[in-house]
Amino acid sequence: MDSAEFRAPLNAAHLERALAGNLIGRRVVVLERVTSTNDVALQMAHQGAAEGLVLFAEEQTAGRGQRGNRWESAPGHGLWFSILLHPDLAPAESIQLMAWASQSVAATIGQEFSLPATVKPPNDIYVAERKVAGVLVEMRARPGAPHLAIVGIGINLSQSAADFSPSLKTTAISLVTAAGRSIDRQVFAAALLRDLDRTYRAAFLP
Repeated sequence: MDSAEFRAPLNAAHLERALAGNLIGRRVVVLERVTSTNDVALQMAHQGAAEGLVLFAEEQTAGRGQRGNRWESAPGHGLWFSILLHPDLAPAESIQLMAWASQSVAATIGQEFSLPATVKPPNDIYVAERKVAGVLVEMRARPGAPHLAIVGIGINLSQSAADFSPSLKTTAISLVTAAGRSIDRQVFAAALLRDLDRTYRAAFLP
């Protein structure tokens, strides 16, 4: 199930074409290796990147979750990405974005793989009572300008139990393991971003 084809690098141009007309995914960037997609997306925002940017990394060396916990981001084994948004929310209201993203990820997993995915508040997604995905939202206030929100999402796709560190072997799972079949990473990424765009527009845009 863990094939070389599955682990092929994501194609930014193909994703942009699949997401034509969307806000989320209007620009897609795929990088080979970064410390954290949230950090790089924030840098790009300060350099003028537009809302809707989605930044993927094939590998994160310092991916993180809530409360500074480390997120394991093995190359080619998951979807590790961040979305740049300008919601009409104060930084103190970022929990609304976390709930939106977590619920959307869980719903897409259910739709695409017929797996009962549940959200463990505030930001973890579970399948078969094991963590399969997580969300990290970071907001920056900007006086006189729309606030910046970076929505980081990590999803375990193809790891076997042996791929997880000892501390995660009994608590984490991948979608390939849970679904019992191979998964096209490019197709799932496009489906997820379409769902995130649709639900974001419904929840946060007039």
